[in-house]
Amino acid sequence: MSVPFHYVDLRTFCYDTEDEARVERALRYFLPEEFEVQRAESTGHNGDRIVVLSARVEKADDVRHVLDRLREGADVERLREELDQRVNENCAFMAHLDKQAAFGGEARLGEGISFRAKVEAYPAKREAAVENARDALA
Repeated sequence: MSVPFHYVDLRTFCYDTEDEARVERALRYFLPEEFEVQRAESTGHNGDRIVVLSARVEKADDVRHVLDRLREGADVERLREELDQRVNENCAFMAHLDKQAAFGGEARLGEGISFRAKVEAYPAKREAAVENARDALA
């Protein structure tokens, strides 16, 4: 199966009240084994530490892995129905995934992990990207 995405970006924040290893484990649920996770530290409005964990998945087999995880549990039918709102003019498909569910080994729509995929579309038009994303989620 071809993958109509140039790449997938996954990103989550680890706040002072959270265990960084657990947050990374939640992010890694969507990633292939041994995949590199980028780590950046920042400071919140109140001076609290925030760690940003992110990964860009570009190889077709790795993107397939992320999509398989997404299709395993997330409400794919809802995603397909909402593609008109989830794909922007830059052909980026966006969703938010439940960080706690991912930690438990499930894919669910929710809050905590940002999913952004650059959809292949020739010409690069939003309408074509919506259809390509719809096919990828079938």
